[in-house]
Amino acid sequence: MEALNPSLPKTLFFKSYPLRSTFTPQLVPYIAKTQRLHGSRVLSFTFTCKLKTPQDVNNKDKSVSKKIFLSDAAPPLAEEGGEGNGNGKVPAKSRSGGGVMGLVKRFPRRVLTILSNLPLAIGEMFTVAALMALGTIIDQGEAPDFYFQKFPEANPVLGFFTWRWVLTLGFDHMYSSPIFLGTLVLLGASLMACTFTTQIPLVKVARRWKFLSSTEAIRKQEYSDILPRASIQDLGVILMGSGYEVFLKGPSLYAFKGLAGRFAPIGVHLAMLLIMAGGTLSAVGSFRGLVTVPQGLNFVVGDVLGPSGFLSTPTEAFNTEVHVNKFFMDYYDSGEVLQFHTDLSLFDLDGKEVMRKTISVNDPLRFGGITIYQTDWSFSALQILKDGEGPFNLAMAPLKLNGDKKLFGTFLPVGDAESPSVKGMYVFICLCVCV
Repeated sequence: MEALNPSLPKTLFFKSYPLRSTFTPQLVPYIAKTQRLHGSRVLSFTFTCKLKTPQDVNNKDKSVSKKIFLSDAAPPLAEEGGEGNGNGKVPAKSRSGGGVMGLVKRFPRRVLTILSNLPLAIGEMFTVAALMALGTIIDQGEAPDFYFQKFPEANPVLGFFTWRWVLTLGFDHMYSSPIFLGTLVLLGASLMACTFTTQIPLVKVARRWKFLSSTEAIRKQEYSDILPRASIQDLGVILMGSGYEVFLKGPSLYAFKGLAGRFAPIGVHLAMLLIMAGGTLSAVGSFRGLVTVPQGLNFVVGDVLGPSGFLSTPTEAFNTEVHVNKFFMDYYDSGEVLQFHTDLSLFDLDGKEVMRKTISVNDPLRFGGITIYQTDWSFSALQILKDGEGPFNLAMAPLKLNGDKKLFGTFLPVGDAESPSVKGMYVFICLCVCV
């Protein structure tokens, strides 16, 4: 028995992965008997090495124990199909990406892929446009009797469209109907999906500095040229003068411009989302009303406003009382109406005037989240004086007239108004409005 310090072997066979690895062998003294078998000597020792594989990020360092055989003759080659019991092949890791958890992780990405589909978004926009056009054709906010008469079952429009379609699908309040709001929500989801999956990654790619160091990579560009006498610094100055952003890194130069154009689609998507959100909130969370008030009379805001959606919530301003102080009009020299004005006063519950303003067309009154517009005007009564007596109020009725002219009429009794055969005269007032 004697301790052997083996010398460097003539042949070294080691089976491992074809990776660039770093091995640090440690020779361990081994006590063995020497034997001569057909003139060959077989020795063995163990060593420990560290295998660094770039593919394994989580497990940087691995300790591997191997046995090397030193022999004057070449040992038999190891079989390629060994299963790792001493032959050096490490079994592959089992990937657990399937199952229910894998499906749950892949579900959002699949949904984003479907929503960001361009044909789907175009179809959604056409659907919204068609519903808005239909809401313009169909009168909104009318009583059911109105639709019974306009879309009767006896004479359906286009052979099938009757009042049942209008009332069942909510086309009488199109812009707050579930179909219209659902289409808007779907379109908004498509815009957000497109922004996150396409537009934002394009901006990130455009902001990266791409220093190409390979000649082949430069020649693969759409435009490339060789300038033997050119200087990188001079080229950078020229590009900066042309509006480029220039970056230098050693002998390499990178320049770009037009980055703001990458943000344009994101801005368009954001603007569309804000418009749809504002329109939706106005449709389902506001109040609307219309009232005609004669001069000198009052009305309470809450009495004339009705909710337009399920999110409509009244405020303290609904208790405000509005008093019509005066109504007057401006005229052209030809006598046509130029503008009409209404002097309004607002009173709280204690009868204190909290605001006063004269409104006109396109100049509304705003108070406590409520906006009061002047949309139209008419004659409610005609005051006359007779022999110093009066004034007497005669109710005026609007009469239909084509064009931009308004016609009002009333009846002025002559003689005994209590007589069954009362006589009188008709009074007509015709005004031409040019507002």
